[in-house]
Order: sequence, then C-alpha cells, then structure tokens
Amino acid sequence: MTQDRAAAPGTEFAGWRIMRSDAGRFWASRERPFPSEAEQAGACRTVDGDNLRELCQAIAEQESLAEVAVLR
Repeated sequence: MTQDRAAAPGTEFAGWRIMRSDAGRFWASRERPFPSEAEQAGACRTVDGDNLRELCQAIAEQESLAEVAVLR
C-alpha cells in the first residue's frame, strides 16, 4: 500500500492519511482518534472506497456521525 497525500487536485483530506492498495483501492485512516462518544456511536477511523469519490463520501459520513455523537 502506498500513501497518496495528493490523491487528486483540489481534494482535501485534512486529518486523514490516504493510501492506495496495490489493487488500486483507496483507504483512509484518521490521524487522530475520534472522541469516545463518537466511537461508541460507530464512527470508524479507517474507511475505504473503490475510487476517490467513494472514499470522500465515507470520510464525510464518519465525520458527520462523530459530530452528531459529540453534540448529544
């Protein structure tokens, strides 16, 4: 697996480490843990996608889930 910091021009993944597998699949791992409330609500630090669009959606879903959990 290789790290891909500049996965695509204009694509921001602040706080996430992006990797591409040898098979071409994209993975991202959050550099800092979510707060415990977010993890208990199901937020995952590592997500994957077949392409950058899917990966970006997966990251957004986890960040949204974490935000809602922390606000409760």
